[in-house]
Amino acid sequence: MKSILIIDDDPRNTFALSAVLKANGYETFIANNMVEAFAALESEKEIGTILLDMMMPGMDGYEAIPVLKSSETYKHLPIVAVTAQAMQGDKEKCLQAGADDYIAKPVDLDELLTIIKAHIK
Repeated sequence: MKSILIIDDDPRNTFALSAVLKANGYETFIANNMVEAFAALESEKEIGTILLDMMMPGMDGYEAIPVLKSSETYKHLPIVAVTAQAMQGDKEKCLQAGADDYIAKPVDLDELLTIIKAHIK
């Protein structure tokens, strides 16, 4: 089974998402920022999906997605944008940035699992 990389600067979010995903049979890796995320992507070749918090210090999701999608190595990885900014137009903004899917916080766990199953190959 492919692994999921959770990129979020809030340890409560990474803990909760990781616990739910592990309970559903997924292996998870956690990165608190994009520096850690790129390091994880380099070292963990089994990562098959990325859950990316859009609002982080340093490089945010809107900056990170185009970098990932322009890379020959990572452009195939599905990126699910995760954001607390669940306002009108946010989903479209995330998808325009290059995200493959979108989920708002607080995360609906059934919806998240459905999204992940749709993207894991």
